Amino acid sequence: MNIQQSFKMLPTEEAAKLRGRGPVSARPYFDPEWWELERKAIFMRSWINIGHVCEVPEPGSFIRREVEFANASLLIVRGKDGEVRTFHNVCTHRGTQLTDERCGKQAKFSCRYHMWTFGTDGSLLSAPDFERFYVAKEDVGLKQVATEVVGGMIFINFDPEPEQSAREFFGPIADEMDQLPAASAIDFTEWTYEIPANWKTNFDNFQENYHLRFIHPRTGQQTIGEENPFGYPTHYGFVGPHRSQTLWSNPNPPPIPPTLLFGYQRGAELAHKDGMNFPKTDFKLFPCLHIVGLPPAQQFSHTHFPLGPDRTRGVIRMYWTKEADSASRLFTREFAAMSIRDVLSEDRYAVESGQRGLNSGAIDKIHLQDHEMLLRHLYETVQEKVADYLAEQEAG
Repeated sequence: MNIQQSFKMLPTEEAAKLRGRGPVSARPYFDPEWWELERKAIFMRSWINIGHVCEVPEPGSFIRREVEFANASLLIVRGKDGEVRTFHNVCTHRGTQLTDERCGKQAKFSCRYHMWTFGTDGSLLSAPDFERFYVAKEDVGLKQVATEVVGGMIFINFDPEPEQSAREFFGPIADEMDQLPAASAIDFTEWTYEIPANWKTNFDNFQENYHLRFIHPRTGQQTIGEENPFGYPTHYGFVGPHRSQTLWSNPNPPPIPPTLLFGYQRGAELAHKDGMNFPKTDFKLFPCLHIVGLPPAQQFSHTHFPLGPDRTRGVIRMYWTKEADSASRLFTREFAAMSIRDVLSEDRYAVESGQRGLNSGAIDKIHLQDHEMLLRHLYETVQEKVADYLAEQEAG
């Protein structure tokens, strides 16, 4: 199985001609007014990865998520019928938040202020002296947010009536996501970070390999070689607003340092036992989800949550399909996760420095070369979504 089967993969020159050339405006990377347009046009009506089904394994299981771009606190709950639903963590009486817990399991949610009590399906079960409100219980259930599960990952959409289901939005990619490790995962390793950078500035860092030889001279040796000194991908592909690239492998990589050899060897062995071998994968789901697969077991997701025009929260997860039933498994999982974390940490200074330069207004154009075409595709897609939104607003 190869997720890139969903994309029409093109060699660099052909893909670059398709995408076009020339500079793009720097404004969308720092301007607060443009950020507000993106928030409304994109993030308030796109499918956003918010969690995983293994976090809500049983009826009554729930997780709470704070979503800053929507000014929302959410409850993601598995109901008695097994369905995963998302509700605003807001009592429909006078707005009191129902819980401060990050996760848990319970059959109902009661507001501590006046004890309005709701079921896991969001319905109002009871409220003291409710007869004096002169409203039907059916009309004051918890406010719901559109929710779908694709490949084991939970996606939400704040649009009351999304134009497309999540599966329709992801198209052929959705079926292949169902075959990835995350689809059958029972656990994950997660780390998060916040960075003073626009979400596109941060995301763009993970959409090009032009920087590898300069930022990752030590950790990028598996993807840089004499035949390809910049480690450029070999092919690029696009499906609607989504994009992918075929990563190049160094046929003659330098030997793994002895201090790291055991971790890599043991990881490969356990990955084979877990059935987690897969080809190199690198694709991006609009607007802000990046999924990477580096054989044998380092497949991870990276979601870029915008916090403002110049701040982003990254959430990175490596999913596991087996119980961590031995010290070896625990070691190799931590080894794999920290190996990826160390590589990504090397990017931080460059991303922060780039955002400071953009914020200064010193440049009004950004010049993109052929191997930065994924950046161009994201830029153009954002432009289209904002233009559509503005046209809708003007039409009333």
